[in-house]
Amino acid sequence: MHRLALFALVLIPTPFANAADRPNVVMLLADDLGYQDIGCYNGPVRTPALDGLAAKGIRFTDFYSGCAVCSPSRATLMTGRHHIRTGVYSWISDPNQNSHLLTRENTLAEILKEAGYATAHIGKWHLGLPTADRDKPTPDVHGFDYWFATWNNASPSHKNPDNFIRNGEPVGKLEGYSCQIVVDEAIDWLDNQRDADVPFFLNIWFHEPHAPIAAPDEIVSEYGALKDKAAIYSGTIDNTDRAVARLLAKLEAIDAPENTLIIYASDNGSYREDRTGGLRGRKGMDWEGGIRVPGIFCWPGTIPDGVVASEPAGLVDVLPTVCGLLGLDKPQDRHLDGSDLSSILTGDSTDFVRHQPLFWHLQKSRPIVAMRDGRYSLVAFPDYELSTDNMFDEAWIPVIKSGTYTGFQLFDLENDRQQENDIAAEHPELVARMKQTLIDINDSIMADGHDWHLQ
Repeated sequence: MHRLALFALVLIPTPFANAADRPNVVMLLADDLGYQDIGCYNGPVRTPALDGLAAKGIRFTDFYSGCAVCSPSRATLMTGRHHIRTGVYSWISDPNQNSHLLTRENTLAEILKEAGYATAHIGKWHLGLPTADRDKPTPDVHGFDYWFATWNNASPSHKNPDNFIRNGEPVGKLEGYSCQIVVDEAIDWLDNQRDADVPFFLNIWFHEPHAPIAAPDEIVSEYGALKDKAAIYSGTIDNTDRAVARLLAKLEAIDAPENTLIIYASDNGSYREDRTGGLRGRKGMDWEGGIRVPGIFCWPGTIPDGVVASEPAGLVDVLPTVCGLLGLDKPQDRHLDGSDLSSILTGDSTDFVRHQPLFWHLQKSRPIVAMRDGRYSLVAFPDYELSTDNMFDEAWIPVIKSGTYTGFQLFDLENDRQQENDIAAEHPELVARMKQTLIDINDSIMADGHDWHLQ
């Protein structure tokens, strides 16, 4: 495989004369998938479909989620903005919280719909759905013509889920496994629901391998005993890859691969510490193991194939990058925390400049904040305490917005990706500079943070 620094060919996307000429866009998102789970990241699970996407596109070695837990990471993906700006502080429990993705946000689906795309969201949502006591927006309010979703996880597990909702109507119990059901719905939408004369944005968010887990016995048995949780976990990923293979076959049947941009990632790191590639921490933590995830971009003919990119990037970059690749205007009336990766994706990394370091905040994580600036990671701990409840309490918001940080630690991720050696004492000037940048980003984000506790 090529290393990005050695790739000299520059492919610049040409302007599209009209909407019909623009490529289809497919976003594939796994749930709780670890950095080292799938084959092309040297993981233990056989994933030929996903490995094929990486072979035909660019695979990022240092790709990051929007947060170390689910809902906020998805909010960042949809908006290109830090999740606290969008109203999502932590994972959302609809019956217990007012929180949801704010309707004032300009999502990728809304941008593409305005550009003439048919739009569909299929799979897990977890950005807020209405309850009997709380009126919250549904995916159609955020730009999706069609939606088939669950508010959070597949219930009671990936097997025979009973909690899908289609365009506002509960579907009832479905036979099969969630990843295959999701792809069945996507294929049906492609065949029967969309306008075939316009490009489409298909947003597929799988439930696997988030617990409670389930996969077919014949797949699980390839990885261990049927009751072995590690084997079942692997089985859910393998089963998802088989579902992705079916989707890719359908996409190729309806349009040439050169007409479809496909992006693949995970919403956060794995809850299994043995599946983070040796990185420190896991889901829910702002160490690398909680936020570093797979990241693949595939668009044959525009994105060079077989490239491995080491530039730090993440879900926060997806919206500005899609806009850049498609020649669409990014939102001008708000701050975007993500940067446009299109120069990297089209073969010229020398043109890429990140306008703002990558930044994470999660109130229950220790460390509570992290920032990636080039090769360095700066983390810090809160100077305040919250209650011991694990679920986010909106009464915490004033403390979170006014809180400051202490115990700063610095790591050189090029030489210490496991974050074992704090080098802050050796680089006081670098720490001071990065600390001020972190505080500035934090202050900007908190100024935008919504006051759900006042509703």
